[in-house]
Amino acid sequence: MSMHIDLSSRLNHDQAENLVLTCPHCQVVAHVTATAVPRFEDLSAHKPKQVGVVYLCDNCHAPIFLRFTVRSYGAARIELSPQFSEVERAREKFTYTYLPEDIEILFREALLCFSSGAYNAFASMCRRTAHAVFVDLGEPGKMRLFDELNNVRELAGIAPEVFGKLRGILFGAESDPRPNMPLLDGYEAGIALEVVKDLLYEAYVRKGKLQQAMMVRRFFLDEIANNVAPLATTS
Repeated sequence: MSMHIDLSSRLNHDQAENLVLTCPHCQVVAHVTATAVPRFEDLSAHKPKQVGVVYLCDNCHAPIFLRFTVRSYGAARIELSPQFSEVERAREKFTYTYLPEDIEILFREALLCFSSGAYNAFASMCRRTAHAVFVDLGEPGKMRLFDELNNVRELAGIAPEVFGKLRGILFGAESDPRPNMPLLDGYEAGIALEVVKDLLYEAYVRKGKLQQAMMVRRFFLDEIANNVAPLATTS
């Protein structure tokens, strides 16, 4: 993919029409259009290593700021890497309704770290979240989630190296010194996020939804029984 800024300060991107992301404002996966590009003269004079471009969400029309790494400066064009970093990321969503309060607080902060791109802070908060879950569920619950982690590994085909990091983060001793915490890049942090969400779903959300559904069904059955009983008496 080619991406560059030309002499007239226009951004040329051969994949521009396919550039989509989750808007941090409306939370919709939408196409974005470049609306504000730095001047070629300013970039050539200062030669920054990174360039910021303001895009417009085609769904809600809010501004989205993306940062690109500069590959090279030429006399007539400035080459940019097509990979970008989102300065403001869309917040991750999760159903907190069925989580104990202390676990909800920890995981909310974990998601804030992830959305801010602080992936190793996110890993640390995932460890705290996991250990809070283990305290709440006890040793049997911890072993059940360890088995579930292995199931997720097989289902998702997680690479051994990444899986080793996940296991170390979630099931390492809480008292481990900081150097023993595996470091994550953005891709590995994304996998960790989905795994932790799945484990929390299995530990709390699935059970809570099932219990709620059965309570609702029991309620309506009791209502029907209460309404039928007077009719049977009068007849």
